[in-house]
Amino acid sequence: MYTAVSSDEIQVARQRLTSCISVLRDWYASRRLQLNASKTELIWFGTRTSLRRLSYADRTLTIDSMDVQPSDVVRDLGVLLDSKLTLKHQVNRIASTCFYHLRRLRQLKRHVGVEVMKQLISSFIQPTRLL
Repeated sequence: MYTAVSSDEIQVARQRLTSCISVLRDWYASRRLQLNASKTELIWFGTRTSLRRLSYADRTLTIDSMDVQPSDVVRDLGVLLDSKLTLKHQVNRIASTCFYHLRRLRQLKRHVGVEVMKQLISSFIQPTRLL
């Protein structure tokens, strides 16, 4: 779920989110499913100063008598989003994964020829092209 408000309308955003979660919970229940409040994540996006203005009570939501604590980083469709939208965590994760694969390729260097190594490196670096 997503809603956009200015920092002085935070109560409006909390009410919108709470009512939307209630509708979702009812929809789930009508299909014999259950909303798991302990696995629900909440993140507030904004500048550093606007996020500091929010009190702890303003930043939490209550679902089924359970407080959902806001996170600084959440994963959505495989992308790590932080509350300031800097993508620092996402870039660090991608760089770490790339270095891991480059180290693995380095280990293969003594077992394969130069041409095979060139093909492996170019297939790793160049994206797949659709025909």
